[in-house]
Amino acid sequence: MKAVHFGAGNIGRGFVGMLLAEGGYEIVFSDVAGSLVDAINAHGSYTVHEVGEGGEDRTVTGFRAVNSAEDPTGLAGEIATADVVTTAVGPTVLRFIAPHVVAGLRRRPADAAPLQVMACENAIGATDQLREHVAELAGDEWDELARRAVFANTAVDRIVPGQPEGQGIDVTVEPFFEWAIERAPFGDRLPSIPRAHFVDDLAPYIERKLFTVNTGHAATAYHGARAGFERIADALADEKVSAAVEAALTETSALLVAAHGFSAEEMADYRATILARFRNPALPDTVVRVGRQPLRKLSRHERFVGPAADAAERGIGVDGLLGAIGAALFFDDADDDQAVELQRLLAETDADAFTRQVTGLDEGDALFGRVRDIVAWRQAT
Repeated sequence: MKAVHFGAGNIGRGFVGMLLAEGGYEIVFSDVAGSLVDAINAHGSYTVHEVGEGGEDRTVTGFRAVNSAEDPTGLAGEIATADVVTTAVGPTVLRFIAPHVVAGLRRRPADAAPLQVMACENAIGATDQLREHVAELAGDEWDELARRAVFANTAVDRIVPGQPEGQGIDVTVEPFFEWAIERAPFGDRLPSIPRAHFVDDLAPYIERKLFTVNTGHAATAYHGARAGFERIADALADEKVSAAVEAALTETSALLVAAHGFSAEEMADYRATILARFRNPALPDTVVRVGRQPLRKLSRHERFVGPAADAAERGIGVDGLLGAIGAALFFDDADDDQAVELQRLLAETDADAFTRQVTGLDEGDALFGRVRDIVAWRQAT
């Protein structure tokens, strides 16, 4: 069996690639970073270091890498003969993956088993997004090519922090992970992915993860950065930061109970598990890394505005989420283009226009006025 994985970075090697290897797949990593591709091809194995309670070292073998920028034809050939395609590139990059998938499907024998495609991204319906990009590019060919692939959404969760210097292609991660995959698209031919969960309804798992893990992580980063902390674990050791993060997650938990039928006790346990993961002192994670790309994280269907807007419509309190939004407006990192743009927009745009442009809310939304007031407060600070 063979899997082509787009994105040979730390998540690709330390999470998705590791589990695919455990499932018996030969892994072909695809990346545009020539030095990384060369480094992968120069090694016959790498180690995933799980740090923290219960962690162990796991050795990964049976892989190689292709430079998609330099050898798109070779990559198309790999996809044409693969069993599985996965991604860990970021939702905004999926449109650049689509041409390679189309090229591979064109070369795939019509009588081959359908290619199993899963986008493993921190976004709702990421695989659907990739499928739409593929269908648009395929045009009139899509009806034919669609029979050569199945697309399944997933929810993935593992903290992969910034990596220590001099580690090569080894990866340091936390011991915990979760990979939920919708079952229906595969019929009776499930991919071989050990410890993955195949579920009938993925939406509750995606939103529970995004609105607890991603919301909590980002809230810690923004509150922590404003309080002057460098590391995520140190930020959560501060009582004020911890209380602010827990307030936001208590609100998202209430939303998840109302929207998906999780019990309050189940969400309390899940919330405690997530916060314990963030407090892992062995993870060298920083508020700058977790807080990067604030414009995306403040957008309409992301980790703050998304649950806050839904909660406000349901009459659920959102003070904690609004506090996290306010903290995010102070995030400033000269090395992050979105952080630079965020601060420029705050300086040059009025509060109403900023709220519409950045959060996607409009005057008819229950949350609009409260977010606009936070923006105005930040601009006056």
